[in-house]
Amino acid sequence: MDTREILRQFKEGMISIEEAEAQFARKPIEDLGYAKLDTHRQIRSGFPEVVYCSGKPDEYIVSIFRKLYEKNGEVMGTRATPHQYELVKAGLPDIQYDAVSRILYLEPERKSRIGSVAVCTAGTADIPVAEEAARTADFFGANVDRVFDVGVSGLHRLLAHAEEIQTANVVVAVAGMEGALASVIGGLVRNPVIAVPTSVGYGASMHGLSALLTMINSCANGVAVVNIDNGYGAGYMAAQINRLATEKDVK
Repeated sequence: MDTREILRQFKEGMISIEEAEAQFARKPIEDLGYAKLDTHRQIRSGFPEVVYCSGKPDEYIVSIFRKLYEKNGEVMGTRATPHQYELVKAGLPDIQYDAVSRILYLEPERKSRIGSVAVCTAGTADIPVAEEAARTADFFGANVDRVFDVGVSGLHRLLAHAEEIQTANVVVAVAGMEGALASVIGGLVRNPVIAVPTSVGYGASMHGLSALLTMINSCANGVAVVNIDNGYGAGYMAAQINRLATEKDVK
């Protein structure tokens, strides 16, 4: 629960002053021995800690998810396997798993969402990385529009969605091979573009390095680049930008 939510609940009489004080007095770290959970991250940054599931031992992952859900009222993990899903589900029966993005998540049913984030892909093969970005931004409270398979080999497909991407607060452009989509979108919109190179492509794409170099060297203004296949990083940044843009509109 973030600071504003604690204060809102106290103001509306939903919690007592003692309960609010207890929330603020929580230890900033929950030490499990094998993991030190950052339970104050949402208070500092506005978003709770997320679990990177890949490589975590079976005996640790369930307790990490349960403890974060207990502290934050929601929990999300990236790069999870079906096996890890079954493990966590045994401890948190309501946990959801998206096999495309490989994201595990559990959140309030009536969670409100704000603003607009557009997530675009050059091809269908880029969708797993794009879905990681989209579901991350969605989890952190953004309205997300998906515009898939609009790469430069058929530019008319992208132009058909021009209005949709131009009105978004931020655009995530996901592309492999030569990675040109980010530059094209950067030349069409006035809002920030987060470019995500993917490891999709043939030999000379060098597992995403070619797309990464293209995006870093983009001649379009307003294009920032995250690491290869880092949909989570792009989705998190998009949620931050979207939140700031929406707060500006409200003021």
